[in-house]
Amino acid sequence: MSSITAPPAPARLVVPSPIGRILLLGEAEAVTRLEIERDGLFSVGEAPDAPTPVLELAARRLREYFAGERLEIDVPVRLGGTAFQRAIWAELEAIPFGEVRSYGDLGRATGRATAGRAVGGAVGANPVPLIVPCHRVLASDGRITGYSAGQGVPTKTWLLDHEGIAHR
Repeated sequence: MSSITAPPAPARLVVPSPIGRILLLGEAEAVTRLEIERDGLFSVGEAPDAPTPVLELAARRLREYFAGERLEIDVPVRLGGTAFQRAIWAELEAIPFGEVRSYGDLGRATGRATAGRAVGGAVGANPVPLIVPCHRVLASDGRITGYSAGQGVPTKTWLLDHEGIAHR
C-alpha cells in the first residue's frame, strides 16, 4: 500500500517595510522569490510564516537596507530563468547602490545591444527584486519607464529616492 503525501510547504517569511509587506520564499539554502505586496495582497495568497535561517538573514538585511545601514541585500539566491534572463540578472547584481544602468547598457553588456524589449522583459521577470536590484534600471534619459514590483512606479520612485538616485 502506498501513501501519497503532499509536498512540503515552501519556506516563507513576511517582512514589513516602508514600501509595503515583502514576502520572501525559499528553501534551506537560498531565497527563490521576493514579492512586494500589491494593493495589500501577495500573488500566492497568505499563509503562516515558515522561515529558514536564510530567509531570516534576508529579512534582517532588508530591515538594515531600509534603515540606511546596508547598501546591498547580499543573501544566497537560486534563480531559474533562461540563459538570457540570467545574463541580464547578473548585470543587475553588478549595479552598485546609488547607481543606475540603462536598458541599452544591459543589452550591450550581454551582447544584445538592439534587444531593448527582451532586456525589459528579463528585468521585469526578476524573481528577487531588491536583492537583484532591478529598480536601478532607467531609460537612457533618466526616465522611469515602469516597475513590476509592489505598486509599480511609486515603489520604484521610493527606492530610487532612498538611494539618492536622480530620475525623471
